Amino acid sequence: MFKNHPKGLLTAALANMGERFGFYTMMAILVLFLQAKFGLSGTNAGIIYSIFYFSIYILAFVGGIIADRTRNYKGTILTGLIVMAVGYVMIAFPTPTPVPNKTLFLIISCIGLFTIAFGNGLFKGNLQAMVGQMYDNPTYSKMRDSGFSLFYMFINVGALFAPLFAVGIRNGWLSSKGLEYKASLPQLCHAYLDGTITPEAQEKLTVLATEVSRGAAVTDLTTFANNYLNVFTTGFHYAFGASIVAMLISLIIYVVNKKTFPNPAAKVKASAAVAGEILMDAKEIKQRLYALFAVFGVVIFFWFSFHQNGLTLTYFAKDYTDLSGIKINLGLVTIQGAEIFQSINPFFIVLLTPIIMGLFGWLRARGQEPSTPKKIAIGMFIAAFAYFVMSLGSMGVPLKSDVDAMGGLTDAQRVTPMLLIGTYFILTVAELFISPLGISFVSKVAPPQYQGVMQGGWLGATAVGNQLLFIGAIFYESIPIWLTWSVFVVACLLSMFTMIFMLKWLERVAK
Repeated sequence: MFKNHPKGLLTAALANMGERFGFYTMMAILVLFLQAKFGLSGTNAGIIYSIFYFSIYILAFVGGIIADRTRNYKGTILTGLIVMAVGYVMIAFPTPTPVPNKTLFLIISCIGLFTIAFGNGLFKGNLQAMVGQMYDNPTYSKMRDSGFSLFYMFINVGALFAPLFAVGIRNGWLSSKGLEYKASLPQLCHAYLDGTITPEAQEKLTVLATEVSRGAAVTDLTTFANNYLNVFTTGFHYAFGASIVAMLISLIIYVVNKKTFPNPAAKVKASAAVAGEILMDAKEIKQRLYALFAVFGVVIFFWFSFHQNGLTLTYFAKDYTDLSGIKINLGLVTIQGAEIFQSINPFFIVLLTPIIMGLFGWLRARGQEPSTPKKIAIGMFIAAFAYFVMSLGSMGVPLKSDVDAMGGLTDAQRVTPMLLIGTYFILTVAELFISPLGISFVSKVAPPQYQGVMQGGWLGATAVGNQLLFIGAIFYESIPIWLTWSVFVVACLLSMFTMIFMLKWLERVAK
């Protein structure tokens, strides 16, 4: 698999895989943690989620500037790993639920999230820049797209197992306290304690309380609600602790192999020595930067749509999807929950990456491989089709407000999990046409002295798309669900047509 690729690719991918395991452990449960811990509405949890996701990627732009200015890429990456670990410690420490001071504890949690985001900003874009420099060697230059696809696949090996570990830890803690998982219970418990629950929903809470208590009669709903919320969220805190372990593993891999990695700063210095200051004239540099900024602007709409997988698609899994058959029984621990769907996308990435790479290789051998910009445009169309499928599958489901008034849907009223599984499959194909190849495009087009900051620019564009995620949460709670998915269909199609309009120019600049 790694034949004809530089030796440093595997070790860089392994270091990133550990960090991504920790990151996706957190992302799989974050928005549901915010709702269970603080009783937040979907919209308010979505706002925090989108700001955090925005911070992760915009701070990668800052991290790129820091690395480019200091010319210390390896040190910046190492610092990022350490800072992230500190942030995970802050949110992993168990605190009581319901919280005695919601504002204070929410601020503490947000500070922990910002610390993680800052560390990620120092790490992510600069590691990608380092991988890109490996392919500036003419020996490997033709393998750049496939190299980034492999690198991206290893990211998702970590992401594949992370949600399963998170759910297993949370459900295992529930089980140790004589309780079972039920997706709708945290919201019902908060509504009961806040005095906002409807009579129909309270009746459902009474039934579910006995059910998750393994048949033991529940006579005091207040005591049950407080206890269930505390146990449920403590399990989440311990799941965040798994991220700390993953970060330490990634740190060890990086430190042990640090000397074997290339240094993008050395490339810039060498270029200056050969050609005075830079190898490109000012006009070419401007053209390359304009092309990159154009692509950055287009992919904003893709990320606004794609990263709904951790927000509105997760809400849909919790509120509308039949989870009764989606479980993995490991004896003492049953892995079941809406978060499991977060493993489907990385599973398909690991499964489909060799197939997509094989397709591109087959086309390359015949001189018919599409250009990177054309691949991105195709990916936009595929993403639009994924949300079209979601829109069709959501026809007829009730409004979110009606579901809340009923205290949640029964399993018989919920949609088949195959709807989300099929959607994630299609979205994964789209992602493989866009994300790793976009990173590859940036590493190829960016002038040598701007490698770090342009990788940060790609992530900055992702940040803007992520900042818009909360719009999806607002739509989810206020308009028909099928119409919510239609918004993302339109966003992806707009991106596709814009890329097609710019295609010839982008292909010319990338030569």
